[in-house]
Amino acid sequence: MRERWEAAGLGVAFAVVLAEWAYRIVDSWGGGYWVAGCVAGTVVGVLALLRRRARLWTAVAGLAVAAVAIVVARLFGLPAEPGPGVALALSVLVGSALRRLPVPQAAAGVGAGGLAVALGSQFSGSPHSAVLALNLGAWLAALAGGLGPRWLAARRAAAAERVRRSERLELARELHDVVAHHVTCVVLQAQAAQLVARKDPGRVAGSLADIEAAGSDALAATRRVVGLLREPGGPAAFGPAERLGELVAHFGGPPVALRLPDGEPAWPSEVAGTVYRLVQESLTNISRHAPGASAVTVSVTQEDEELVVEVTDDAPPAHRNRGRLGGGYGLVGMRERAEALGGTLSAGPRPEGGWTVHARLPLPERATTGSTSATARGTSATDRRTSSTDRRTSAGAGGWERR
Repeated sequence: MRERWEAAGLGVAFAVVLAEWAYRIVDSWGGGYWVAGCVAGTVVGVLALLRRRARLWTAVAGLAVAAVAIVVARLFGLPAEPGPGVALALSVLVGSALRRLPVPQAAAGVGAGGLAVALGSQFSGSPHSAVLALNLGAWLAALAGGLGPRWLAARRAAAAERVRRSERLELARELHDVVAHHVTCVVLQAQAAQLVARKDPGRVAGSLADIEAAGSDALAATRRVVGLLREPGGPAAFGPAERLGELVAHFGGPPVALRLPDGEPAWPSEVAGTVYRLVQESLTNISRHAPGASAVTVSVTQEDEELVVEVTDDAPPAHRNRGRLGGGYGLVGMRERAEALGGTLSAGPRPEGGWTVHARLPLPERATTGSTSATARGTSATDRRTSSTDRRTSAGAGGWERR
């Protein structure tokens, strides 16, 4: 719909310019001297309206029509070309090509052709410099309108790539922690199996099963991490598995309601770390870009085979979009983390007001069935005792609630 309105406005502008130019030619030259210029302006204007279908060829065709108009004006003693209508249409065609053409050489060729046509207007038979100034001004406008947005887009792409590179470097630093955790489990289980083999050989099978489970977990985590490192443009990375209660309790913004699944879910460290980082970045965005928010809700729900993370605030419309869409490189990193686990992430304003970040992270089969090794169960028991202490501390501060 927006493109249609833009095309309609541009068409009206072309018509007004051509009509005004024809009136002035009739007033000063008389007769039918306006016909050739209006025909050329109409043809190039139509090409400008159709530029989105083939930006390169419409630009080349427009430049060719303008060049022919210059020759015709010179041979038959007509008013100098390109006239205002052709100049405006060429500005649109050249600017669009400079901005959108994927091949820089093609865009540069169109830009050079536009300059050649602007300079060629001096040879169309007019002794006045106004025609040359008009066409050079239109060409400079096309240059600014095409290369300016292209340069800004290149800067945004470079900034996004720096974010991805930073995420991959962080992934490389954290790779040791993820792998070391799982390998430690394997080593402990192997040591336990040696003791069991001497005291009770009948229980060796169970110990070997625990070793196999811990090794499978290590292999799955390592494959996910190394797979990300092998793809230069791929998503990254994982974070450590800190507890959300501490994060919410230390948040310096509006009050946060934290809602977690019942019980003590056993998520893999890379999943728990990604959840933590998503919530951390979302709260950081709220503190920076939603000064009018009075309440925040952090919800983590576990469905059959995936984890749903949602962070919402109630910032009024005057504050909810400021700074979040234009340079949201934090959202780039959040999306990279979610996609690293095969999940999805979306962010945007809510119809009723405020902002929401919604992520879905698939859970490994072992996490959903609750199958864990003996060492993992011992670690989980320790985490449960620590988590209970955290809940009492955070609940006393009024910072979060469980659902």
